[in-house]
Amino acid sequence: MKEALFWEKLENKKVKCRLCPHECIIGEGKRGLCNVRENRDGVLYTVVYGKASSICPDPIEKKPLYHFHPSETVLSLSTVGCNFRCKYCQNYSISQSRPEMYPLENITPEDVISLAKRYKCKGISWTYNEPTIWYE
Repeated sequence: MKEALFWEKLENKKVKCRLCPHECIIGEGKRGLCNVRENRDGVLYTVVYGKASSICPDPIEKKPLYHFHPSETVLSLSTVGCNFRCKYCQNYSISQSRPEMYPLENITPEDVISLAKRYKCKGISWTYNEPTIWYE
């Protein structure tokens, strides 16, 4: 767990998350809309720092890119939680999950680079949920 960025203290140990436009006001022991930012004793923490729910080499054509490195592979990764509530989300089992409900793997930036090289990926793609929730 790591202290979150972009938040402010409020009265009565509440905090205001400033990471996304929802600007959740979060009470002690509670989480914001995304389910991954938690107020502990008046300090906002990210509970998914360095934790991935999915890591997979994918064809770049699965990404919303048109004629960008055709036939190449990208390393796709994500964590749980999301600050969106899209009605027809194809990844809802990941994006609407809470960290304690999903098997998460610890991963460092160095691990990501190493995996991308091992799979000969042309790039790295954050996918399956909204990427700002993993900002730190």
